[in-house]
Amino acid sequence: MSKKHVVMIGWHPSAVNYEKWTHLTPEKLQAMLEADRDSLNQLGYQAELCFVRSAETAQADVEQYLAENAVDCVLIGAGVRTDADHFLVFETLVNAVHKSAPQANICFNTNPTDTAAAVQRWV
Repeated sequence: MSKKHVVMIGWHPSAVNYEKWTHLTPEKLQAMLEADRDSLNQLGYQAELCFVRSAETAQADVEQYLAENAVDCVLIGAGVRTDADHFLVFETLVNAVHKSAPQANICFNTNPTDTAAAVQRWV
């Protein structure tokens, strides 16, 4: 049985406004995201990160990734989903996933500690 391909979509650590997330740094965020990815891989998934760098390029970034990769599950991270300033980015990403990977389940985490649970609910 082949591994289920999971993509985790979120802000590139260099694109985050750390004034809102004072407990984070680009290095801490990168390490957390890589740990989430590695945890999913250890659970038997083929997990990858797909970073968006700006509101203007988010849709194209995700559509390009999904055009090049068949995925079973798309997780849109809490950093995009829970920040009211990025509501339109979140909406755009949901529609990009729906359009570009209609076969994929979509899930959401609330923070890095429940990423695996979010994926396991749908895959």
